[in-house]
Amino acid sequence: MTDKTKTDTQAFKSGVMFNAYPDSIGADLSDTMNLLADGSLRNAFSLFYVLPTFFNSDLDRGFSIIDYDLNNELVSLDDLQAAAALELNFKFDLVLNHMSVGSNQFQDMLRHGDESAYRDFFIDWNAFWGGHGQMGADGYIIPEQQYLDRLFMRKPELPILKVRFPDGTERPYWNTFYQEINYRPLATGDLDGIAGLTRQAATRATAAINDVIAAGGEPNGADIGDAEPFRDLVMEALEQNRQYLGQMDLNARSQQVWDFYDETLTKLKGYGASLVRLDAFAYLHKEVGESNFFNKPGTWDYLDRLKQLALKHGLTLLPEIHAEYGSGLYEEVASNGFPIYDFFLPGLIIDALDRGTSKHLLLWIRELDEKGIQTVNMLGCHDGIPVLDLAGKEVDGVYRDGLLSKKQIDDVIERILERGGRIKNLYGANGKKIAYYQVNATYFSALGEDEQKLLLARAIQLFTPGIPQVWYLDLFAGKNDYAAADRGGTGGHKEINRTTLTLDDIQQGLGRAVVLDQLELLELRNTHPAFDGQLETHDSDTHFLKLSWRNGDAIATLEADLLDHAFSITCSDESGGETRLRFPRADT
Repeated sequence: MTDKTKTDTQAFKSGVMFNAYPDSIGADLSDTMNLLADGSLRNAFSLFYVLPTFFNSDLDRGFSIIDYDLNNELVSLDDLQAAAALELNFKFDLVLNHMSVGSNQFQDMLRHGDESAYRDFFIDWNAFWGGHGQMGADGYIIPEQQYLDRLFMRKPELPILKVRFPDGTERPYWNTFYQEINYRPLATGDLDGIAGLTRQAATRATAAINDVIAAGGEPNGADIGDAEPFRDLVMEALEQNRQYLGQMDLNARSQQVWDFYDETLTKLKGYGASLVRLDAFAYLHKEVGESNFFNKPGTWDYLDRLKQLALKHGLTLLPEIHAEYGSGLYEEVASNGFPIYDFFLPGLIIDALDRGTSKHLLLWIRELDEKGIQTVNMLGCHDGIPVLDLAGKEVDGVYRDGLLSKKQIDDVIERILERGGRIKNLYGANGKKIAYYQVNATYFSALGEDEQKLLLARAIQLFTPGIPQVWYLDLFAGKNDYAAADRGGTGGHKEINRTTLTLDDIQQGLGRAVVLDQLELLELRNTHPAFDGQLETHDSDTHFLKLSWRNGDAIATLEADLLDHAFSITCSDESGGETRLRFPRADT
């Protein structure tokens, strides 16, 4: 093994990490804290990744942050004290790239326009692209094609939201992710200032406009009858009732934004954080002529700056990076002193268990070990199962193979879809789909709802280098929630794997063997000293996987048959005692 890569922040804490929303279990975070204090879970976890509905937010299940104060509907100071009593450290998100339109900063800009103290907190699209495109008929610059071709799009249109200022002008602002414009219904009194418009005509006009709004149509197209000669003034009154919903990109060129990051890290540390996940950080640095996704050296400059802030607060940063294996970006991030998310492992395990081969999985495990890459790994999470990440990619004219071939990746996708999963796509600047992004399914359903496969997948995760992160629904062998996904409409694919578990669900789950067996494995990984040592991989037939962790006389060994999914774990401690676990159990 080579020398291990060291993080430049704080010590990377070992142990197992629980992952949930504040209201994933029961009604609020207190129900989850009570569960984690339960005897069957008490020793299973050392960390807790709480998703950002922990804070005040209004969209995207927390990732549209209004502010980083506690969400008093779901979280209390008692919850923080309970975590401290359990010696649980928190992991939180710092959503670097964007904030909600409901934030105080954005609302201040809407009220005061150019006079706002936050005028430069967000990115004026036209100011950014000035001199690098042509002004379009809709009032925003369309960048030259050479620049458009380098944009990495998360939706099938330009990443802008047109914002109305108090003087009636409209300006486009950079909006990478979600946006929505709605209108509050008009009241007849809203038109009182229009000279010459009768009360009767105003009443009919507002009724017609409100009917169109209620039907989800374009209000400017409403038939306003006798008020037609006053249309421009009527529409001006309507625009005063405009409402926004969305996530506005932050202007990281502004010192104000960096002061905000510093203030936020102070808050997160005060809540009990040890790890901070940098959500969407790769979109933060924007430069004309460069990609808006992890351009260099700008992104590195920002990460270095964030690292210094983290050191000041005693925090470890965990950049979220989705990119093809062939890009080598994961290794580049790790070599610069950051732990990474292991987005490769979920798909590799599905492939290994479905095809009965350890070949590709073992190559990745050995790479992690040999290069000393520090990771947080997982099976499922609040997003989907990554598939794009497994692919190869051409970089600077040289193609680097992926962890799986294109056919193998396609086969993984098709199997998950056959088992009820759904797809999320990526788009080019022209709106054309360019790639699958992730498959949305619970991990249990992605494995064909086979309990033995889920147990083996968990065991492999726990023996793979990194901090194991456990999605609450995986622990309880949750199945695809199609009703929730359907209720979410076009953006509801993620809800297939976010089912809220009632307290009755939890009690029933704690009576199931697949849950109790996972908890036994998790406690072993969380407490056995062998996992503070070094990994040993073993050569064997490709349908067999053998991994060992050794720390002095403490040893833990996994032996698994990937064809029938039977496995055993043998553990010894410093005193010479030995235990052996076999799955399936002899009595099943």
